[in-house]
Amino acid sequence: MIVVMKENATMAELGQVLKALEDKGFQPRPNHGAQRTVIGIMEAGEGDLLELANMAGVEQISPLSSKFKMVSKDFKSDPTVVSVADFKIGGSEFVVMAGPCGVESTEQLLSTARQVKACGGRILRGGAYKPRTSPYSFQGLREEGLKILAQARNETGLPVITEIISPELVPLVARYSDILQIGSRNMQNYALLEAVGKERKPVMLKRGLMSTIEEMLLAAEYLMSGGNTQVMLCERGIRTFEKATRNTLDLSAVSVIKSMSHLPVIVDPSHAVGHVDYVADMCRASVASGADGIIIETHPNPAEALSDGPQSLTFSAFDELMISLRPVAQAMGRNMVERPEK
Repeated sequence: MIVVMKENATMAELGQVLKALEDKGFQPRPNHGAQRTVIGIMEAGEGDLLELANMAGVEQISPLSSKFKMVSKDFKSDPTVVSVADFKIGGSEFVVMAGPCGVESTEQLLSTARQVKACGGRILRGGAYKPRTSPYSFQGLREEGLKILAQARNETGLPVITEIISPELVPLVARYSDILQIGSRNMQNYALLEAVGKERKPVMLKRGLMSTIEEMLLAAEYLMSGGNTQVMLCERGIRTFEKATRNTLDLSAVSVIKSMSHLPVIVDPSHAVGHVDYVADMCRASVASGADGIIIETHPNPAEALSDGPQSLTFSAFDELMISLRPVAQAMGRNMVERPEK
């Protein structure tokens, strides 16, 4: 259920409604929009709230009809804007996250971080824990990789995003990372979703490789129902019969998600196509689709990368891509951070 407050409702009236809900044993979740405040009560039925309808400042009480409650536009009509460092994701800026698939060494990551910063990237990506299909593949440097990410952030000022793979690692990864990433393999790892939902750091949830949009939104509901409102969704390609690319990039998901949810949408062209020849085109298409940002892979020497080398951009290719993205972003009414002076 949701309680919709009147546009001119005072803070005192809001406080009285919240207290009435708490007195009934509910946990109200107020959302302050540009025009009015909406209070979500996930545990209540319509009959539980009838007496609130006559309270001062209350406009209406209505059910949340969708399966996903806090993620839906019924709960929050204004787009969610996620704050990271000194900028925002989901507003007017198109944000680029870039870096290697895996943190391999201090030298590798620092050189990449400097290049990402020099080209106008906003966030440094890099995997410290790498869940891989084969147990014999590079699994990441783990805590040492987290420390290298923190070192790169300290040197360049770039906030970092890295994947978290199990509930027990949440406190450790949250200590080092600015954004917690839940990978496609863990989209429906409900214990992990519940643990990350208790954190108050931004989180990016990737779509499972064979998951529907509704399933992804319900996974995001786990995060938000736990109290974490700083949630972003990521389209990273889904598995289909097509073999020309690693996965099939579902750019229509950007429009569909934005019609159903208020959460920002990021696109991952690197994992979607799996081949460097197609990454730049899909990055530009991601901007045109209305996405709020992209997360891509770049590496100082892709041929020697320990993971995902075939889809990683060289530094020069990343620089060219960033230049080409700006006019597309401008055409879509989005801005990108100015390139620092070299």
